[in-house]
Amino acid sequence: MLLFCPVCANMLTVSRTAADVDNGVVGQNRMECRTCPYQYLITDRLFERTVMKRKEVDDVMGGKDAWANADRTGVQCPREGCDGAEAFFYQVQIRSADEPMTTFYRVSHLIHCFRA
Repeated sequence: MLLFCPVCANMLTVSRTAADVDNGVVGQNRMECRTCPYQYLITDRLFERTVMKRKEVDDVMGGKDAWANADRTGVQCPREGCDGAEAFFYQVQIRSADEPMTTFYRVSHLIHCFRA
């Protein structure tokens, strides 16, 4: 929480008052201005919570059907006993023409194999 001085409009900082041992006063938190003598003793708990809404994002990779017409290639699963032998891939020109195409891979059998 950010508060400003009502006298000179500078930002207030949190500090602690001096403890008065003779009177049994424990140091208390306060908001104080560093340029003028303004002080505000903090007696209540001060906090502010802002819950941000998550915005929906579009699936830039094409959604569920992105892999429907993807090319396939053979691949060997590194785990013994797994029959995964196929990988899907497609290429997209993301950057300018002088850059190579970006290749996206999806190995569905390997993903299933490693989750098990």
